[in-house]
Amino acid sequence: MATRIESDLIGELQIPADAYYGVQTQRAIENFNISTARLSTYRHFIWGLGAVKLAAAKANHEMGLLSDEMMQVIVQASQEVMDGKFDDQFPIDMIQGGAGTSTNMNANEVIANRALEILGHEKGQYEHCSPNDHINLSQSTNDAYPTAIKLALMRMNYILKDHVKLLVESFRKKGDEFQDVIKMGRTQLQDAVPMTLGQEFSAFASNLAEEIDRLTQNANLFNEVNMGATAIGTGINSVAGYSEACIKYLCDVTGYPIVLATDLVEATPDTGSYVIYSSALKRMAVKISKICNDLRLLSSGPRAGLNEINLPPMQPGSSIMPGKVNPVIPEVMNQISYKVIGNDLTVTFAAEAGQLQLNVMEPVLAYSIMESILFLMRGMDTLRLKCVNGITANREECENMVLKSIGIVTALNPHIGYKNSTRIAKEALKTGKGVYEIVLEEGILSKEQLDEILKPENMIGPAKRN
Repeated sequence: MATRIESDLIGELQIPADAYYGVQTQRAIENFNISTARLSTYRHFIWGLGAVKLAAAKANHEMGLLSDEMMQVIVQASQEVMDGKFDDQFPIDMIQGGAGTSTNMNANEVIANRALEILGHEKGQYEHCSPNDHINLSQSTNDAYPTAIKLALMRMNYILKDHVKLLVESFRKKGDEFQDVIKMGRTQLQDAVPMTLGQEFSAFASNLAEEIDRLTQNANLFNEVNMGATAIGTGINSVAGYSEACIKYLCDVTGYPIVLATDLVEATPDTGSYVIYSSALKRMAVKISKICNDLRLLSSGPRAGLNEINLPPMQPGSSIMPGKVNPVIPEVMNQISYKVIGNDLTVTFAAEAGQLQLNVMEPVLAYSIMESILFLMRGMDTLRLKCVNGITANREECENMVLKSIGIVTALNPHIGYKNSTRIAKEALKTGKGVYEIVLEEGILSKEQLDEILKPENMIGPAKRN
């Protein structure tokens, strides 16, 4: 393979001749072979890096620090990075030491070498366009890197919310479809009072719909960035007015309401926005996992379980038990939820690990949140398309369980009194008879009265006032 030689503080390295990245990216490739996730896995992160470099180039030009030609080629190269033309040139591991310096330099090198190419020079001829002196002008990893993370997370959050909305809509449709299916509600896994299967599925929809607003609120904290802070927030190696200009161009480039942090020294090591956003992902994961637990219970059996609903059969369930079909889609969503919950703990520890004027653990922090978003999006699509949309109700089974249940005695309580209701429930448990049967045998209510009280529409909501 043809190579070129590049050098840095540590010494010389051979770089693939056709690579747009350079020596510092190559060192990261060799030093950080940690996870299976590469920067190229998260193209929204690469988009964020390109946006930061583009806005910085325009701001530096406005400050008189870049020529017209240099600004134009950097803007063109940065836009191409944003557009995804060089995703394969970001091969470094998401988990890395150095507080993200490798990622920042990966972007600087790719943009510099593309700019050189536009100018008619060879890759690596950095005397004409330098990753550090031109692409990274007025910046540090410590402001460019977290800003790119926040831009990426804002973009990913918009997409995530669309996936949540689709799942909510699927549950709502099932709620409408099952609105007339009477069944027993349960508390503590014991028969409680009647409800409809539609109410149960509509509740799933409402439960998840709440999370859309929560995600929006928490992601709004990403609007505040520290561009111009450079190393620690003092703005060294930038010029007055650069921060404000960079923010203006970031807003133009992304369309997001970006604002400059009021205290750049405070903002540079602060990772509080990541903590609260990750907590929203965890909260949603907990809710989805609970719903999946319910789906597994409701479909349990089919002969020796609740068997109130049927999940779409997706694959044989056993290598030894013929005919067994497992609820594999809710199971995988449970496992995704556990991963998100674990990632949230990683984010918490990484945020706590900040020291003095910087938090060097931002790489694992960013990786954990982005992985959680990616897993949730894929998991929710799988749950929606391969499970929820195909769920059917076992109507007769649901109704029979209501009629056999002792729980319907609660509906009789206002009509025959608590003491009578308790005695009938006890008798039903002892004899195995149904509540309906005992009430008729004892003549406490007529069949017409009993049937009226036990109409589904009279058991699933508050009683009408006389």
